[in-house]
Amino acid sequence: MGGISVWQLLIVLAIVVLLFGTKRLKSIGSDLGGAIKGFKKAVTDEEKADADFEQKQQVEKKETAEPVQTTQSNTKEKS
Repeated sequence: MGGISVWQLLIVLAIVVLLFGTKRLKSIGSDLGGAIKGFKKAVTDEEKADADFEQKQQVEKKETAEPVQTTQSNTKEKS
């Protein structure tokens, strides 16, 4: 009742094609696809960089957290 039917969508699509033409719609679609692809690549690159950074921090914490062990002589002094 209140929703958009298939016929209404087809009419709107036909009007858009008549207004912009198929060439312009194709270029808009390819530009939009390229933008989405670039966004996804940026997100995955950022996630990889974050994971590498966190791993590097954990390694540095582990290296600094380990206490330095000194060797002590167990010989007794003679009095």
